[in-house]
Amino acid sequence: MAAPATAVDWPQEVVTDEGSIVVYQPQPESLQGNVLRGRAAMSLQLNNSDETIFGAFWFEAKLDTDRAAGTALIRDVRVTQVKWPDSKDAAEQRFTAIVEGALPENGFEISMERLTASLQTAEAEVKSLENLRHDPPAILFSEQPAVLLMYDGKPRYGAIDNSPYERVLNTPMAVVRRKGSDEYWLSSGKFWYRAADPMGPWTQTTSPPADLARMLPPAEDDTPQPDTPPAIVTADEPSELIVTQGKPAWKSLTGGELLYVENTESPWLRDLPTGNMYLLLSGRWYRAKSEKGPWTFVPADELPTAFARIPPDSDIGGLRSAVAGTEEAEDAVLDAQVPQTAAIKRSEASLAVSYDGKPTFEKIPGTSVAYAVNTASQVLEVGGRYYAVDNGVWFTAADATGPWQVADSIPREEIQQIPPSSPVYNTTYVHIYESTPEVVYVGYLPGYLWSFPYYGVPVYGTGWYYPPYFGRYYYPRPPTWGFNVGYNPWTGWSFGLSYSNGFLSFGMAWGGGYPGGYRPWGCCNGWYGGGYRGPVVINTGDINIGNNINIGNRTNIGNKLQGGDRINLNRARDNLYTSPANRARLADAASAKAQLPRARPADNRANDVFADGSGNVARRVQDGWEARDNGQWSRPSFSEQQKQQAAGTLQQHTTQAQRDAAQSAIQNRSQMNTRQMTPPQLDRHSLDRAYNARQMGMQREMARPQNLKGGFRRR
Repeated sequence: MAAPATAVDWPQEVVTDEGSIVVYQPQPESLQGNVLRGRAAMSLQLNNSDETIFGAFWFEAKLDTDRAAGTALIRDVRVTQVKWPDSKDAAEQRFTAIVEGALPENGFEISMERLTASLQTAEAEVKSLENLRHDPPAILFSEQPAVLLMYDGKPRYGAIDNSPYERVLNTPMAVVRRKGSDEYWLSSGKFWYRAADPMGPWTQTTSPPADLARMLPPAEDDTPQPDTPPAIVTADEPSELIVTQGKPAWKSLTGGELLYVENTESPWLRDLPTGNMYLLLSGRWYRAKSEKGPWTFVPADELPTAFARIPPDSDIGGLRSAVAGTEEAEDAVLDAQVPQTAAIKRSEASLAVSYDGKPTFEKIPGTSVAYAVNTASQVLEVGGRYYAVDNGVWFTAADATGPWQVADSIPREEIQQIPPSSPVYNTTYVHIYESTPEVVYVGYLPGYLWSFPYYGVPVYGTGWYYPPYFGRYYYPRPPTWGFNVGYNPWTGWSFGLSYSNGFLSFGMAWGGGYPGGYRPWGCCNGWYGGGYRGPVVINTGDINIGNNINIGNRTNIGNKLQGGDRINLNRARDNLYTSPANRARLADAASAKAQLPRARPADNRANDVFADGSGNVARRVQDGWEARDNGQWSRPSFSEQQKQQAAGTLQQHTTQAQRDAAQSAIQNRSQMNTRQMTPPQLDRHSLDRAYNARQMGMQREMARPQNLKGGFRRR
């Protein structure tokens, strides 16, 4: 039984007192902040009339997005222009008045897949990201299940209250030593290890100190863990660990041009014509002749051509989103242009900022902005006033210690000058759109969560190393490396290496009982590094980092952990505005939406009508386009096509003056009312682009995992 239609289906219908308006899927022309401008084809049928009149309108509207639901709402539609190629002049004024009166009173819902695909034909604000870094981290290899224990510099210690132990502060894992001794312990909640040095070697043990075991919290039951204890690999510099089950097992792909390692979770390929190896780390490609290196960065638009031919349904099909020029990569980059939005209640939004002593600010070179260094919060000082970002919401205060209130505006030009070399760079991606006495409308782009378009693909992190703050407390800064981060088109960025999940979950959960411990969930707006989700399990199949086909634990490598599918959890976490820190701040979305009538699906109508840039209405047919003219669909006559061909031939044999005269005559004729004589001339190029984008959006909507589809009905 088919699911009931929802208003994400297109076309959509608005019913008025004088008739009904069918609006076909919008064709965006620009997206700036949350302001969407574009055009759309439409049809109007008046009451007591069998005639359907087609037209086109241009609009400016506000865009509200919900990434967790996978939808966007086009609201506050302002019709800026209307064209009726299918009507008599005498009636156009009446038709226009109906449209201009009805559309602003309705909201139109669209899936994120269709929206982002349609943005391929739109202009959008895109930041220059020339200052991102791509220096390779230290790349380590292990031929047995292993976990990377990475310290943020040399190990630092903090005493654990009411105990003889102290914890290593600058690692997310639970590393403890007995005070005054060289006895170190590491735990995942399930496995225990001991060492005489924090850098190892670490050996597994089943007999940790009883008082220490009692002091640590129990492991979470739903956190997947390996069946057998993995080895521990240590590092005190930015590093990535590549793990295989035994020797790398190379498998052929795409006609023998590429090999990939099938017994690893890390994207590891070899280009046979050159013999070069390629690794994908935090969205960046690195190349070397062997595992020993040296590893060199390769822009995603300079990869071997075979990468673009990786089959989407293959084991490594998800890597296509990291190959510039593929549909998957283009979609991911377009996604970075669409903000996540919310309405924040002034009365419920509050903020408290804690400092390690008196607030200390450091000037950001090349800007008039300074940022607070001795706090886990992101606090800026501009022109003697203070601004803080918390979970995608701007606050302001006259003093660095508060009191804080939701900001109506920020010094945008000054803040936009913050470079990627600063640990508060991500705040440049948080915006204030509008405000009322009750609410402030805000939004953030994926850059706030440290995801950026770079050489045509999404990458994670700026690549810069941000030194942590050490005082009485330790405040980590957003990292790029160390967590085998992988991209998935449905869930965004997540931890990749499954063996580490239990260790990270356990270490991060152990957040109390000691002063100044590792505070990953308090750092950078509630997520470690500003954008990492918690240790979740996705793509732990036969390499499937970012694989848009084999999402979740569909297959397993050896004794690798087996856990439940966490996609729903990840999807919900895509929206910071629904996180616990923001729930009380949100305006009541249900009541707000209830006040806005929604366009309903226009049943039994195909989503096949478009408007070109001149407002001509066209219908897609199997072998081309038909134009709407004088109440019927028609195609350019053969004689008209001959005229166009002849004009092209004539242009090759005439002088520039003759061509200019001919062009002038054509323009003069085009200004005459010739609707009765010939069908309108369509801009086929723009129509083809719009059609391809619409088809792509529908395909992506269909490809969305079933547990993310809701009640959508696809067309």
